Amino acid sequence: MKIFYHPIYAHPLPENHRFPMQKYELIPAQLLHDGTIDASQIIEPGVCSNDILQRIHTTEYLQKIDTLGLSASEQRSIGFPQSEQLMLREKMITKATIDCCLLAKEEGVALNVAGGTHHAFADRGEGFCILNDMAVAAQYLLDQQLATKIIIIDLDVHQGNGTAKIFAQEKKVCTLSMHGAHNYPFRKEQSDIDIPLKDGTDGKEYLDLLQQHLPGVLESLQPDFAFYLSGVDVLETDRFGKLRLTLADCQERDEYVFSQLQQQNIPVTVAMGGGYSPEIKTIVEAHCNTYRVARKYFG
Repeated sequence: MKIFYHPIYAHPLPENHRFPMQKYELIPAQLLHDGTIDASQIIEPGVCSNDILQRIHTTEYLQKIDTLGLSASEQRSIGFPQSEQLMLREKMITKATIDCCLLAKEEGVALNVAGGTHHAFADRGEGFCILNDMAVAAQYLLDQQLATKIIIIDLDVHQGNGTAKIFAQEKKVCTLSMHGAHNYPFRKEQSDIDIPLKDGTDGKEYLDLLQQHLPGVLESLQPDFAFYLSGVDVLETDRFGKLRLTLADCQERDEYVFSQLQQQNIPVTVAMGGGYSPEIKTIVEAHCNTYRVARKYFG
């Protein structure tokens, strides 16, 4: 099992954004501390090239990224001020997700400490997402004939609207999004499978819905590669999630997803997605559980 860590994680951001970003450094530190991984399993990615990015993102949008040419309104939609360091980080995140795919095909699973930037569209960013790493990586697999049918299992509390829009006409990629019905984004796109959740959904109801939908989708689709966006903003402690899952529920969710994929021999790339509980230790523990469960099922 390999994980991809990005040393550029918080420096370009204003002070009020730095707290949730600390998790990107704390997650690998905790995994090393508790023995889930060793240093040889941590990889620092390179930078994704524009010729790969432009298979998903428009030339005009990439030019704005490269020249720091995003307008003030575009930066407000993203939620971050544009900087050279932040743009570099976004390209590293995307390259890490591609590299995860290549390793997952060999080892069964690989995990990106960041990623899951599912609110990024082809021509714009939204909701703290600038480049859509999973969309770029999925298209890369198709282009390189490394996969023929892909499923993106998005269990972040927010709908993967950018991903859904990007692949709306692509029959080789199935987008499944299980998300808060009344949460951001308030204008939803149409995923291949949308599972909207009412505010206050608890762990039992959540897990029941997941178990009702996922096996049938895997059976009918027969994917040969999966992406899993394992957001922990589903926790009851999350400031924005509006759901009522416990840490144990969140871990059981991961157990179920990995068990289903492992049983069908489907390699999976994992990205962390969101998590905004008031205490950073809660966020880190929930994310670290995903790595621990991945190791249990894939070694």
